[in-house]
Amino acid sequence: MIKASAKTNAARILDRLKLPYQVLKYDVDPDDLAADSTAAKLGLPPEQVFKTLVARGDRQGVCLAVVPGHAQLDLKALASLAGERKVDTVPLKDVQPLTGYIRGGVTALGTKKTYPVYVDESMLTFDQVAVSAGKRGLMLWLAPQDYLTATQATLGPLARL
Repeated sequence: MIKASAKTNAARILDRLKLPYQVLKYDVDPDDLAADSTAAKLGLPPEQVFKTLVARGDRQGVCLAVVPGHAQLDLKALASLAGERKVDTVPLKDVQPLTGYIRGGVTALGTKKTYPVYVDESMLTFDQVAVSAGKRGLMLWLAPQDYLTATQATLGPLARL
């Protein structure tokens, strides 16, 4: 785990909220952006590195789902938590126009537009977690409660192994 001093919009939001964090840096392989690969590069268990997925429901529209790196998003669970009948992840081509972030760098902090954020409840089993800093190769290392505060997220069972 390499600590870095780079500032991203996500880090600036945490600064503005006076929430403590560290920026972690890792080498990016554009052909392997999987969260479990990122976890290995950081020397962390994949369940402690959370990925942010962009989804769209049939009633409320776009939302962000944050799940552990080793898990898949349970779309039915997200729909239930978000008050939707049905939810699907958005096509990759829509991720950057919706969020302002590219695949491998999506974070719930500082998106182009504010979307509802839903986080898997397993996040609370850790003292610290890693989430994207909004740029490939950079992660934020922070307390789960601080992340939930910053994103105003709703917590629930979203992960499927």
